[in-house]
Amino acid sequence: MSKRRLSDRQKDRIQSIQSRRRERAISKNSIAEEDIGNLSKLGPETLGTVVTNFGSQVNIEAAEDPLKGQVIRCHMRANLDSLVTGDRVIWRFAEPHGVVVARQPRETELVRPDIYGKLRPVAANVNLIAIVFAPKPTAFSNLLDRYLVASEAHGIKPLLVLNKTDMLHESDFKDIQQLIDDYTFIGYDIIQVSSKTGEGIDALQDYLAGQTAIFVGQSGVGKSSLINLLQPQANMPVGPLSVGKEKGTHTTTISKLFHLAGGGVLIDSPGIREFALTHLSQEKIINGFIDFRPYLGYCKFRDCKHDKEIGCCLLDAVADKKVLRTRLHNYRQIILSQESTRF
Repeated sequence: MSKRRLSDRQKDRIQSIQSRRRERAISKNSIAEEDIGNLSKLGPETLGTVVTNFGSQVNIEAAEDPLKGQVIRCHMRANLDSLVTGDRVIWRFAEPHGVVVARQPRETELVRPDIYGKLRPVAANVNLIAIVFAPKPTAFSNLLDRYLVASEAHGIKPLLVLNKTDMLHESDFKDIQQLIDDYTFIGYDIIQVSSKTGEGIDALQDYLAGQTAIFVGQSGVGKSSLINLLQPQANMPVGPLSVGKEKGTHTTTISKLFHLAGGGVLIDSPGIREFALTHLSQEKIINGFIDFRPYLGYCKFRDCKHDKEIGCCLLDAVADKKVLRTRLHNYRQIILSQESTRF
């Protein structure tokens, strides 16, 4: 039986109910403005960074003495802008919990729509997205392209990280080698590592040093295992692939921020099997394919769909093997999925 589609009115009603529930949950642990001054041992305003967001409370890493480096559980002042891991904030120490009083402007913001289509921030102040993939669960170029488009659309540099390279020695994974060749041809940086043998970990650490990065990728590709190598004190739980499905089991349930042993900051996000792009315009999506850019705007027809039109520069580039046919196919699939969500 096919799933029943919800009308826009039903979606709005569900979204409104969910929003009210979230607001009620957060308000239980929010501190009203008039109550802040009554907290005991209230410290001065100081800077910090959100390490973990629990929804109703947050863990803040103090950025200034005398608590610099310590992680403090904090309430959030009522009517405060939403917070995500990586946010820089102004907070005040108090017992038993501190209070976040303001959020500083975000330099970058990675967002994605929730199941109701409302945009939700995932992380803030990130300058590198490390897209982790592996031989198992099976890596698909369409999924990688979705991550890459999202990276480009948000102005955040992407890095492709192939994990579990030890599997390449055990079996024949021609598709993986093709992915490596294709994305190298396009010009993306790719680092090959193995969380099992440690191969390539030093190169990955050197690349991440000085960066504020976020790990994204399907569940089961080994993001948590890599974090445990990059920062042994992280002690991230690691789960196996689900039996018979070659899909990962979710071991990360909330985003967390870690300081890497070799320098740099890393945010681990819950495993995502799909990365929706429904909040992006068609122009944003096609510009997210960096190899398309030299050919955009030169087609014979201004409204060219880059499908079968005569005089399409992008089709000519594919024919001349300057653009990969799989990339154009993936672009079309993304656009079709966008159109199918509109009623």
